[in-house]
Order: sequence, then C-alpha cells, then structure tokens
Amino acid sequence: MTHYYKMIKQHVKRIGFACKWSELDPKKGVISTEGLNTGGTTLTWAKRQTSDVAEQKMYEIMERNITNTFNLVSKVGTLAPELRMVRLTSDMLSFYTHDDWKYFWKKPDVIHRMQELFAKVGEAARAHDVRLSMHPGQFTVLASVNENIVEKSIEEFEYHADMVRWMGYGKQFQDFKINVHISGKQGPQGIIDVLPRLSPEARNCITIENDEMSWGIEDSIVLSKHCALVLDIHHHWIRTGEYIQPTDDRCKRVIDSWRGVRPAMHYSVSHEDILVDHDPDTLPDMQQLLLDGHKKQKLRAHSQFYWNTAANDWALTFLDNFDIMCESKGKNLASFALYDRYKMLTGAVKNVEQTKEPIQKTRRSRSKNRTAETQEATSAEEAQSS
Repeated sequence: MTHYYKMIKQHVKRIGFACKWSELDPKKGVISTEGLNTGGTTLTWAKRQTSDVAEQKMYEIMERNITNTFNLVSKVGTLAPELRMVRLTSDMLSFYTHDDWKYFWKKPDVIHRMQELFAKVGEAARAHDVRLSMHPGQFTVLASVNENIVEKSIEEFEYHADMVRWMGYGKQFQDFKINVHISGKQGPQGIIDVLPRLSPEARNCITIENDEMSWGIEDSIVLSKHCALVLDIHHHWIRTGEYIQPTDDRCKRVIDSWRGVRPAMHYSVSHEDILVDHDPDTLPDMQQLLLDGHKKQKLRAHSQFYWNTAANDWALTFLDNFDIMCESKGKNLASFALYDRYKMLTGAVKNVEQTKEPIQKTRRSRSKNRTAETQEATSAEEAQSS
C-alpha cells in the first residue's frame, strides 16, 4: 500500500473542532448528523453473543465508522481553508485493545479492509488540506508509576498510531497530532522514559498538553526538546487563574517545540450552567469565582458554545501563531461562531446567523433554569425556617 506524502499548508490560520459534526434541528436544537459521525456497541452486549455474531457486528461498525470518518473529513474539506481542521474520534474500532478481542483485529482480512478504508481518509485529508488529530482518553497515562498501566497506555497510544499509519501519516515529525496529558505521578520524566518504547510513527505524532489540575505549562516545557507541546489556555486558567498572553516566553517555548511546524492549541470556556449570569463581555476572574463559592472541578467543564466574548477575543489573539482546536460540546457550530468572530475582528465579512440563535437560546434556557432552581431553594429555606 502506497501513499503520497503532503504536509498541510503552514500559512493557513485554522480553527477546528473535535470528533462530531453537529447541525440545528427545526427548533434550533443541536443534533448529531447521520452519516458523518461514529457509533459502536458495548462490551456487555458483545459478551452475550457468540463470537461469530460479535465479530460480524464489530466488522460492520468498523466499516461504517471509517466510512463516516471519510465523509466527515470530506465535508470539512469543503469549508473555508481556515476551518479545515478536525479531531478524529478514538472509538472507531470497538474493543481494539481489549484482551478478549485483540485476535479479531489481527486477522489479515480485517487488517486489509481497515488499510483500504483508512487510506481513503488520509487521501481525502491531504487532497483538501484538512489538518487531522486524535486525543486518546484520560486512561492513557504514559507517566504512571504502575508499569502495568504504562504498558496498557502504550498499547492504547499505539492503537491510535495504527490508525494514523493506515491513513498514511506518522512519516514525519508532526504530520499528525496524537495528543495526551502528562497525567501520571512520574511527570515529565515518565514521558521521557516511555518515548523510546513507542513506534517511530507514534513518536512522530505524540504531543503533550498541560493539565488543569496537576502538571502545568512549566512542567510540559521540560519536554520541549523531546516532543511537540500543546498549549491549553483554559487548563492554564483553571490551574493558575492567569490569562496567559501570546507574547509570554512560555508560549514561545511551546512554539519552538514544534520545530517549524505550525503549532496547535486548545481552547474552551467554563460551562454555561456554571457561570450563567456572568457578563459575556467580561473575563471571568478566578480568584473572585473561588471567593463566590465556585469549585475548579466544575469550572473546568467545557461549555456548549463560546458564550464569553471577552474570552473569545483573548483566545483569538493566539491565532497568528497557533491553530485553535475548539473543545466545546457545540462542536463545529461553536468553531464556526468563533471563526465568524475572528472575521469580524479582522474586518472581513461575517456570517453569524447559523450559530447566533443556539448560543442565545442556550444562555436564556440556562438562566431560566437557574432562576427556577434559585426560587425553589429559597422557598425550601423559607419553609424550613417557618
């Protein structure tokens, strides 16, 4: 199997989204789009079936998921060049690393079919200049002190590297991003120690992101000579309360870790449910929020849409030097709205109608729900005191 090699256009300033394509239903609610997203089955279901039935189901899910991923990448390839960036989901191949089902994914006919389908995904991305990435889940802890967890985490990371390899990537440093957190107690040294145990493709693709609760930017910078770093500005704000600036020396060191490839960063804001009454034109103040009784554990949750204009404008100051991966539950609808904001700020023609209404509706409904909850709590307190 051969692939032509092509890096993305480095001069394009991109704003992307993660994993799923969403649209608006007639009532302006956010829905997942059939034919562009992935699905699966459960391990519980698989265990109740004969091996033949379970294998047939896994094969069908594999074909549908990779085909839908091809459709998704092709769809993203029709967008404005600045929007051609998407994170692919991790759940395309059911139970790939589970001990009971590994044998299935090693069957020659299954591997051959996966290679065929994934090759088309990679070809579509390269043909349409779509930047791709993946993000293994929270249980991928490469820096754990537990060797068994490290081995399982390497296996999970290599699962992603297999998909990347079949798409024709992993040939050159950061032609594809597979992002994880430092996580484990061994910290940066644990990542350094595990890198030689990864395949060449995995080492070319790995990026390390700063955590919101444990290992911060200063810790990830220790790895700048070993792998590319992903700056997550929401994580940094959660951890420190600081709105880091693009001119900060730490940002420069993150950029340098990409060795000339255009860096990617992550952006999210706290969920609408948590800061429902907050002024959208004012940056949330972490110290004041904590004094008001908010908890970091809840503030870290991603919003549905990018409701805070002040935070959006701050995030967009990074776009000159970073591609922005939008981490929001509104998926592409949220990234489109952020792009519209960018066009407005830069004087380009804007078109916000497709995302303006759901954002406003979400905030109105959250406010209405919060008001009702407050009234119920007040009534309860009055009843107890009477």
